[in-house]
Amino acid sequence: MRNSSNVMPEPKGSAHLFAALGDETRLRLVSRLSDDGPLSITRLTQGSNITRQAITKHLRVMEGAGLVRSTRDGRECVWQLDQRRLEDARRYLDMISKQWDDALLRLREFVEQRQGER
Repeated sequence: MRNSSNVMPEPKGSAHLFAALGDETRLRLVSRLSDDGPLSITRLTQGSNITRQAITKHLRVMEGAGLVRSTRDGRECVWQLDQRRLEDARRYLDMISKQWDDALLRLREFVEQRQGER
């Protein structure tokens, strides 16, 4: 079952997602697929000094995290992003950001209260 927009992703699944995003090459692939839409391995390797085999390995890691999926187009595999997983990452980061904001607000209130007691 996929997460709805108001349900937080599970930390375990999010850890796998962020691990897949934690590589420079994979982040570049996400950017390319985001900007250019579905692309074949041939197109993804153009302008890169990375081999098709290495790109494929990175895409398989991303596929395992649910970030991309492939379809066959003749002899080529065409890869595309799964926007829902990127949305999961955004929601998780938003949740962490809100927790930090709340903690900083509590700290500020505590410091101001302590200063008022002096």
